[in-house]
Amino acid sequence: MARSGAHTTGVHLHRHEIMRDTQTDTATDDTALPQRSLSRALLFGWRRRCPKCGRGPLLRSYLKVHDRCPVCREELHHHRADDGPAYLTILIVGHIMIPLLHLAFVRWRPEPLVLFTIFAVGAVALSLYLLPRLKGIVVGFQWAREMHGFTRS
Repeated sequence: MARSGAHTTGVHLHRHEIMRDTQTDTATDDTALPQRSLSRALLFGWRRRCPKCGRGPLLRSYLKVHDRCPVCREELHHHRADDGPAYLTILIVGHIMIPLLHLAFVRWRPEPLVLFTIFAVGAVALSLYLLPRLKGIVVGFQWAREMHGFTRS
């Protein structure tokens, strides 16, 4: 019996230590640097600009991100956008084009080839427009949240 009582006391003390550690961690967070503005970083990303200064170009070609901002010298090579912008593009284009396709088919009943041609061109054009902007948003989000090596300088 004494053994189980000692074990429970040990767990109880351990919980108090954890509570004390988390309380001291929150106290140090109050003195930390202010968070980076997420909305500002997302807006700059949409405009394909550096998430830090908003003046330098984020992309050096259609989807290639600069290693560092030519204006403020912020390192941007840390980003891990990968397939995220493509998935977001498919999600947005699908949610826009599918209801429009249904509406056009029900309301006007165009020939299938005409309907396909119009919506294929529209889907490709919208995808090409959105993809670099959504990549900028993903990079801006990662920068604002200090993910994947984006740290304060």
